[in-house]
Amino acid sequence: MSFFEVWSSLDWDDIKLSIYGKQARDVERALARPKRDLHDFMALISPAAEPYLEQMAQQAYRLTRQRFGNTVGFYIPLYLSNLCANDCTYCGFSMSNRLKRRTLTEEEIERECLAIKAMGFDTVLLVTGEHEGKVGLDYFKRMLPIIKRHFSYVMMEVQPLSREEYAELREYGLDSVMVYQETYQHLTYDQHHIRGKKKDFRWRLETPDRLGKAGIDKIGLGALFGLEDWRADSFYVAAHLRYLQKHYWQTRYSVSFPRLRPCAGGLEPKSVMSDRQLVQLICAYRLFDQELELSLSTRESEQFRDKVIPLGITSISAGSKTQPGGYADASVELEQFEIDDDRAPAEVARAVAAAGLQPVWKDWDNSYSASR
Repeated sequence: MSFFEVWSSLDWDDIKLSIYGKQARDVERALARPKRDLHDFMALISPAAEPYLEQMAQQAYRLTRQRFGNTVGFYIPLYLSNLCANDCTYCGFSMSNRLKRRTLTEEEIERECLAIKAMGFDTVLLVTGEHEGKVGLDYFKRMLPIIKRHFSYVMMEVQPLSREEYAELREYGLDSVMVYQETYQHLTYDQHHIRGKKKDFRWRLETPDRLGKAGIDKIGLGALFGLEDWRADSFYVAAHLRYLQKHYWQTRYSVSFPRLRPCAGGLEPKSVMSDRQLVQLICAYRLFDQELELSLSTRESEQFRDKVIPLGITSISAGSKTQPGGYADASVELEQFEIDDDRAPAEVARAVAAAGLQPVWKDWDNSYSASR
């Protein structure tokens, strides 16, 4: 049993019709309930919920403060390599794009870690293109101990691995893995993944199952908004979350909200999500699950982030560079996509504090030994 069986039982068009068919009474019923199910979530992300955004925002703010207090976690992405064996229409690292490729050495990673630590971070997200041959398990096993010496919590966003590989990396200090399905609409997924192992829709879809079985502390889910109808994709993310929580209840979960950003290749979004709609979705996820961690990256503008963070966001990135070596050497230009909030981390922290919230740079300590 995996989420693939659940996904197979759902019909994209039926889900979409159900969402767009919700009415005001469905939204009011969802808002009045102390606990919400997937049908309530449909109502909260539907067009019928748009007039209720203020009420949703007030509830989301209250639930977030009750569960997470006034804290907002800070993390930063560390790009290790832009090598990629996939051809994807929306990504600057795609193998068909002509750009200089780079994979960081042990010495370069050490310099990046020192530059990041100087900014105050203690939580890092490792990112690579998907290239198993040169940036695979052996590479990660060499690099993780170096990185773990500097950071108490290490997350990873790389190609999907096997259960056994995740379990092995956990022994080397891996705490969390982000794996985004991009879109749950199979035909659309196939159109945007032209070559490479990422074309295997099921292998990617079942990655969170393998992570749960490997005992990873936290799993990050999400869809890339712009490839398909954002409401339908968001429902599938919520259904995926509920399945995982039932089967791997000891694992923590987070959801991210990446909107399609400019990159080499220049893909135009099929479905445009407005700022107001993104606020609606963030509030809907908080009302759906009070325990869920919600993350917002520097893809979004500083004005938008400053306004929406108090409503439900629990972790944010800051000072992001989306190219290998970008922290120690600011002249490097190998970006995966353009960021929008380019403020220094300290400036973002001041904005968070000005909203009455507390920036948190360190997540937790675990039993990993740096002497490995």
